[in-house]
Amino acid sequence: MQKVDVIIPSYKPGPEFSMLIDELEKQAYAVNKIIIINTEKRYFVERAAIVDTVAKYGNIVVRHIDKSEFDHGNTRNLGVSLSDADFFLMITQDAIPRDNALVSHLVNALQDPGVAAAYARQYPKADCNLAERYSRKFNYPTEATRKTIKDLPRLGIKTFFCSNVCAMYRRDVFDKVGGFLHRAIFNEDMVFAGNAMYQGYAICYVPEAGVIHSHNYSYMQQFHRNFDLGVSQTDHPEIFSGIKSESEGKRMVRDTIRHFRHIGKFYLVPDYVIMCAFRLLGYKLGRNYKKLPMNLVKACSMNKSYWK
Repeated sequence: MQKVDVIIPSYKPGPEFSMLIDELEKQAYAVNKIIIINTEKRYFVERAAIVDTVAKYGNIVVRHIDKSEFDHGNTRNLGVSLSDADFFLMITQDAIPRDNALVSHLVNALQDPGVAAAYARQYPKADCNLAERYSRKFNYPTEATRKTIKDLPRLGIKTFFCSNVCAMYRRDVFDKVGGFLHRAIFNEDMVFAGNAMYQGYAICYVPEAGVIHSHNYSYMQQFHRNFDLGVSQTDHPEIFSGIKSESEGKRMVRDTIRHFRHIGKFYLVPDYVIMCAFRLLGYKLGRNYKKLPMNLVKACSMNKSYWK
């Protein structure tokens, strides 16, 4: 039986964090250690409910770092360095396992030594808006997939899609590929997936493994997020060069508008179109960030600490 550790980067964890820990401890496939890499100790220790939850269990390791030390790639690498498990599960602080079979389903997918990582399906929260709710159906369908570099002509950018909201990795392959980026503004999961695929490995999507996770982002949050996405793609031409993601975005917009019409909510279209315009503008500026003055780059970016 393979050993499984869970790695959770946290920053100002909210009330759902205790629920996440409890649900992980209830998994049918028992986890070995839960490793929490927390940014800014004061925001963690002042939350009594979270401290109490952590204290309940004997298999939780908490490592505190300063905000200046946080990086989307290297902070996760730090968590991996504290693990000696065969497999490790990356999960964000606001994703809640849908049931106690989450770990089991992902472990099953990694029994194939040719699979580098397996990621879970994301279900919307109760307060999720209709556009974001539909995007969950678009990005996380009911059909399982096993993707390799051979799928690139058919799937395009979706070939590399993998989400550290909830994804499990084989440690041996992770080490061989070189881990996550040591400096990443965003998108460390897709860059890893691309590197793994170019080395001959597969990435699996496992819809039976589910987490509840969604956000109702504002226009500007979507803009900042997609700016950083564009930056990450520009900075890694070895993965993304020559691969357009706009076509996939257009397909989602078209399908979402059709869905609004189908359910009698066509009045939501104008707001959705504005949201998509902010996404596209952010992405285009991010892809061309090297042509922009640095003060504008920092203003556009969500991860401002990246631009030191």
